[in-house]
Amino acid sequence: MAMQDEQKQEQRRSMMLNEPISRVIPKMAIPTIVAFLINSIYSLADTYFVSSLGTNATAAVSVNSSLDQLIMMCGSMLALGANSYIARLLGKGDDKKASRVLSTAFFTAFAIGALLMAFGISFMTPMVRLLGATPTCEQYSVDYATYVLLAAPFMASSFVMNQCLRSEGSAMLSMIGMGFGGVLNCVLDPIFIFGFDMGVAGASLATAISKLVSFAILLFPYITRRSVLHLSVFNYRPSKDIITEIVSVGSSSMFRSGLAVVASIMLNDIAGNISDSVLAGIGVSTKIMMFPFSIILGFGTGFQPVVGFNWGAKQYDRVKESYGFSSRVALLGSIIMGVIVAVLADYIIVLFAGEDLEMRKIGALCIRLQCLALPVHAWVTVVNMLCTGLGNAFFAFLLATSRQGTCFIPIIYPLAYFFKANGVATAQAVADILTLVFAIPIIFTMLAKIKKAESEETKKYADGHS
Repeated sequence: MAMQDEQKQEQRRSMMLNEPISRVIPKMAIPTIVAFLINSIYSLADTYFVSSLGTNATAAVSVNSSLDQLIMMCGSMLALGANSYIARLLGKGDDKKASRVLSTAFFTAFAIGALLMAFGISFMTPMVRLLGATPTCEQYSVDYATYVLLAAPFMASSFVMNQCLRSEGSAMLSMIGMGFGGVLNCVLDPIFIFGFDMGVAGASLATAISKLVSFAILLFPYITRRSVLHLSVFNYRPSKDIITEIVSVGSSSMFRSGLAVVASIMLNDIAGNISDSVLAGIGVSTKIMMFPFSIILGFGTGFQPVVGFNWGAKQYDRVKESYGFSSRVALLGSIIMGVIVAVLADYIIVLFAGEDLEMRKIGALCIRLQCLALPVHAWVTVVNMLCTGLGNAFFAFLLATSRQGTCFIPIIYPLAYFFKANGVATAQAVADILTLVFAIPIIFTMLAKIKKAESEETKKYADGHS
């Protein structure tokens, strides 16, 4: 058994360093894309089943998307930072230290998630008001937040396990963990919401149970030693270099998630002041756009460990090839997805809005505008993942915080002031276009860095054989 596991681990290493880029990136990305899509499906399933309870209930689920993002923030910094560092360590062949990084990130994420759970339960009503709940949807928001908060420690640490499985090339195991929980949520939603007559609280309970099941599945390969990395409390030995690497690279994800929460709260507050229909329409359109966004993010997440692994192994030609291949695929794929979703926007939004004409109008407009900006979002995501994979924390931070921070927060209030509901629907698409201001100079700098490292390695090789 140990021999078989070692052979599998060596096969994964060989795949990352030797297989053609056009095969290895899709092999890493497709399971991740599937997992993210399933995750989007069960997020949208909550909204779909709850929408039958009325616009106020739908608005409450939209408000609690900010809570999901807050929990994600607890784990994403540690997960993304660990992913990047582990991929580079495995590329160098330092498996033991990689396992220490995993264990440090996992137990820290669980503890932070537990603190969020305790705080949220203690201050439930003020919390949902802060997230943007209106008086008419406040109780629904409390009902939905209750069970999700109980699962927060498991959700936060699941992000770490999920990302670290990908960093070692085990994207399929990652997909199974996320995917099974997503399917289970779709099954449990109608049972708890309608069968047990729990309403919005039923959707929350279904989500919490599904997250716990995903946690158990993701934990299984680690505790049975079927992964390259070993998760153990004895490996929890945080050192200065581990903390520095995780935080420096992962902080970009934390700030991205944090700014996404701030942006979502601002958006909920502005939209809610107009009407619950606008709040629900913006929230539903955001969840619908999670489908193309999930494909883009899944592809980028599949690309990141490949480029990080090869950067650590000093195979710079494969680093450049990975970026070029990923950019072309991301641009072409996003154009195709954008056209399809824009054409179907009216038909999709009516599934959630029913006869609410204001919700349908705002939701469809928001979807179409974001489809126009989708190619920009896709390419900037690839550039962001390149920076993360190569361990450039500063550039990763700039790009990660631009979409819903630097480029979004300054424009949301002026657009809402001058154009009301239409301005709210326009804000994210405008912010996506503005991210090019950061991405273009960054990619030139990163390509120059790769070229310099390649030249230095070539010179070192030539000196060694002269």
